[in-house]
Amino acid sequence: MILAAGRGERMRPLTDSTPKPLLHVQGKPLMQWPLEALARGGFAQVVVNTAWLGEQISAKFGHVFRLRRTNSVREQLSNQECISIEYSHEGLDFGAALETAGGIVRALPRLGEVFWVLAGDVFAPDFVFNPQTVDRFAASGKLAHLWLVPNPAHNPKGDFGLSSSGLALNQADEKFTYSTIGLYRSTLFAPPFCDIAPGNPAGVKAALAPMLRAAMDQALVSAELYTGAWTDVGTPERLRCLNEAFIPASSR
Repeated sequence: MILAAGRGERMRPLTDSTPKPLLHVQGKPLMQWPLEALARGGFAQVVVNTAWLGEQISAKFGHVFRLRRTNSVREQLSNQECISIEYSHEGLDFGAALETAGGIVRALPRLGEVFWVLAGDVFAPDFVFNPQTVDRFAASGKLAHLWLVPNPAHNPKGDFGLSSSGLALNQADEKFTYSTIGLYRSTLFAPPFCDIAPGNPAGVKAALAPMLRAAMDQALVSAELYTGAWTDVGTPERLRCLNEAFIPASSR
């Protein structure tokens, strides 16, 4: 699932007429980067939630995304190069975004028992999505696995800790920032961690962090530190810096 429903207030005025996932980084819409990475990993189905200017996102990507062959990625391609895209149009259905957990529960009937969740406005060109990672997580019995990153300047206190055994910690002396990339099990979005009705027919808004913290307190969330290139494209200045930076061809 790619999260693409946010308003992008800090990106205004750029997002007054363009949803943040469609802002260009290095010549591509921001959301195209994770779509390409998922396609390279062999994943064939994606659900995208939308709200603010969501019709632009579905108009841009349609219902099938095809990875274009280039010399720089030819050897990385799996035999699955197309992704089927479904949309969960929260704005059309409820008039506004449902926040992260509310949006996931709304889309849950279209997702499997285990699924990726990532933000459509985060730039992580080196992150690799692969089935082996999913298989390991599925066998772990954990309810979520999070990729954490070193704290950027705009989040110096971090979000979650990381134990030596690979558990995500609600409380810790040292905390890292949640990259917004994670693997999830559908049972996290059911009692006792979540009381929203399946499919969220009432359009309940709910944050994800409280559910994660409750599961962390029961040692049901694992994590690892990711040190590759990563940017939360949250301000026009960060977007400008990315577009002025050199991105190696191997990451494109």
